Amino acid sequence: MLQELFTPSVQHALDIVGIFVFAISGALLAVRKNFDVFGIAVLAEVTALGGGLLRDLIIGAVPPAAFTDLGYFLTPLVATVLVFFLHPHVERIQVGVNVFDAAGLGLFCVTGTTKAYEYGLGLTASAALGLATAVGGGVLRDVLANEVPSLLRWDRDLYAVPAMVGATMIVLCIRLDVLNAATSGLAVVTAFVLRLLAMRFHWRAPRAWNRRSAAAEES
Repeated sequence: MLQELFTPSVQHALDIVGIFVFAISGALLAVRKNFDVFGIAVLAEVTALGGGLLRDLIIGAVPPAAFTDLGYFLTPLVATVLVFFLHPHVERIQVGVNVFDAAGLGLFCVTGTTKAYEYGLGLTASAALGLATAVGGGVLRDVLANEVPSLLRWDRDLYAVPAMVGATMIVLCIRLDVLNAATSGLAVVTAFVLRLLAMRFHWRAPRAWNRRSAAAEES
């Protein structure tokens, strides 16, 4: 199905771009945490490949793509070298990195959902795995860096919700038999734009109704 939506070369190029920007975000967090070069590389690899690796293991697509395509494995290492030597400059273009990260989020939620359905999962499970593909690497990154995952924190702009919307659009297209390159592209763009709007206007998910907790709020 993925081959019907995008040519293999286009699909591979899009994957590499998404992996690279996710790896940049992981490497930057490692620098902020004062990790050594090995720690930076590990966090870059985990952030970039963690979601896809989880998806492939669940659906039985083994060995996972991360271990069969050298480009997938080497791309985070390129990001590691870039951040290791140029992290002050990369930090200054953080807005641009966030834009590409949003694009990767939109792309991976769509390709993850589609691939899960290809391997026989139902529509709901496919959408859930598409979400996991998009955000799984970020969750693993935060856990390894000893932080509460960003998508669980109320004081972070919406991240999982745009991916959920994109994945839901894909399963609806499958259900209605209208999945094609155009509708897939629309799902990618929708998730991408929602994430950009969330960052621009600081949209956040609501907390518990009538919350009266006396616990200190973390910033």
